Amino acid sequence: MLNPFVPRHCCVLTMLVIVWVSPVFAGWVVLDKQYQPAGLETIYFDPDQIQRIGDRATLWQLTDLKWNNTSRFLSLKTHKEYDCTNSRVRTLQVIEFSRQMGAGRSRSGYIENGNWKTIGSPGADLALWKAACGKP
Repeated sequence: MLNPFVPRHCCVLTMLVIVWVSPVFAGWVVLDKQYQPAGLETIYFDPDQIQRIGDRATLWQLTDLKWNNTSRFLSLKTHKEYDCTNSRVRTLQVIEFSRQMGAGRSRSGYIENGNWKTIGSPGADLALWKAACGKP
């Protein structure tokens, strides 16, 4: 029940301010905490950008760094390809950003020559493989 002494437009304005200051990053979904690497980074992926063709799937990963004193970037967007049948992953493209959440100046980062790596122990790549390949 609304307080009769507070105009309704104040409640609407308060809600708009709360929504406006809350971080909203359309498309990016944070990986479950159990798959996050220990340290000062958070990994996200964009489920709307997953593309599946046959037994292969691609997705974009966003790695957001809380602090980086070794280089000038604070986030990375990585385009990865997953082999859904053989549990492998390879990096297609990496873009570094000067600010968090893929903002600021960007530059192409390194490519790991597209070499396939087997997905082994539980971690971010396993979680992303499951998401990209539609595995439970």
